[in-house]
Amino acid sequence: MELGIGMFGDLQINAKGEIQPAQQRLQEIIEEIKLMDEVGLDFYGIGEHHRPDYAVSSPEIILAAAATVTKNIKLSSAVSVLSSSDPVKLYQNFATLDLISNGRAELMAGRGSFIESFPLFGYNLQDYDELYEEKLELLLKINREPKITWKGKFRSELVNQEVLPRAVNDNLKIWVAVGGTPESVERAGRLGLPVMFAIIGGQPIQFKPLFDYYKKVYQAYGHDMKKFEVGVHMHSLFGDDSKEISDYYFPLYSAQMNRIGKTRGWPPFQRNQFESGRSSNGALIIGDTNESVDKILAMEETFGLTRFSAHMDVGGPSHSAMMKSIEIFGNKIAPEVRKALKK
Repeated sequence: MELGIGMFGDLQINAKGEIQPAQQRLQEIIEEIKLMDEVGLDFYGIGEHHRPDYAVSSPEIILAAAATVTKNIKLSSAVSVLSSSDPVKLYQNFATLDLISNGRAELMAGRGSFIESFPLFGYNLQDYDELYEEKLELLLKINREPKITWKGKFRSELVNQEVLPRAVNDNLKIWVAVGGTPESVERAGRLGLPVMFAIIGGQPIQFKPLFDYYKKVYQAYGHDMKKFEVGVHMHSLFGDDSKEISDYYFPLYSAQMNRIGKTRGWPPFQRNQFESGRSSNGALIIGDTNESVDKILAMEETFGLTRFSAHMDVGGPSHSAMMKSIEIFGNKIAPEVRKALKK
């Protein structure tokens, strides 16, 4: 099982509501990715957002910068908002990243958890489902065929058109991210695409039927089980002491949940919800090394994972807290998880 870290590029927001400069956060992110590579983590993913509380609108630019200061770690979006992107340009950007990084690039396509990119790039939310379907089809076709002819509803047609440059080995690794709808799971299984499930609330065991459904569809369409890949993305932060990391992180985490919740009609986020999430049955992996090892191994056993992604910057923990968490993940948690899985 691969172990890595995902981020959205959350900016730190103080008690006065002052937002950290994006320039500062971007420099910190590059330092953090460099450390991930040094401690031997397998992959890094960064999301795309177009909001004042996030620093990253173009994951591929951050990843290209990270490629120059890393040697081994895989570099992925998490996610690229495919519905409001041009698949041709998206492929070109990630193929370029793949060449710069010597084949370490991956693209994770998703709908996105926010909708700001739709009006920003001139798309209608009423076309939400059709946009994603059509653009995923085109992206996969580009990845398969260097020269393509294609016609759709939302983009000008392509006639015997080369899309360049090409990724290393003429194949870009493309994942899809799903939040929990059977339709998205079915599509991924039918197309034989690796899936990242976002489990960010409730009890993870509730997702087990979707994992089973994905595997069933994947097999039913005759895809090679040797290439089967499935992962989870879960909110995480690691510390030396469970109570200390909980006390430190709750105010930051709850503030972010409440900022998002105001626009979605959520009730205020409470400490008991946070602690329930940190429990053995919850969806938060926030604690010390032993707690985190046990919970990651439980996720692997429950879902048959090939990848675990610790989403580590929700609410904007300090750079020092992030660096400490990365060190613990790479130097303490990851070795114990790998050792246990070899038994």
